[in-house]
Amino acid sequence: MSESNTSNNNQTNNQPVFSIDKIYIKDLSMELPHAPKIFLNRDQPNIELNLSFNSEKIDEGIFQTVLHAVINAKIGTEQMFLIEIDQVGIFQMRNIPQDQFELLHNIECPNILFPYLREAVSDLTNRAGFAPVILAPVNFAYLYQQKQQAQHAAPATNTIN
Repeated sequence: MSESNTSNNNQTNNQPVFSIDKIYIKDLSMELPHAPKIFLNRDQPNIELNLSFNSEKIDEGIFQTVLHAVINAKIGTEQMFLIEIDQVGIFQMRNIPQDQFELLHNIECPNILFPYLREAVSDLTNRAGFAPVILAPVNFAYLYQQKQQAQHAAPATNTIN
């Protein structure tokens, strides 16, 4: 009977694990260089989003993903506001096959973090006295697919005959 328990424990220990340990804002800043005059301008701002992320191992089976966003709002050439935010997630990933591991890092982790970042930006712009900025959804699977295609195409274009 103890042999089957040991066997069951080994099977359980080798099961893939993917879980969220913590989600938090690591860094956040907002600048309103033309306040209070900018509040008198009723024109619609042009809002630009720059988004990037990276993942790193912080312990055995534990990884941190940082989703970094810069939101720049301008009316014409005048800066309305600038937001920089790092939304972070700590994830447990154990016994994950390598191909799945890449998908988790490049698609699932940013997908999990984005709604939190989106909510923080909306709340922050509202608290700053502006209409809430609601960021459009981001398709991280598509971005990953494009990145993969670009990496596979790059060596072919660099070949010299």
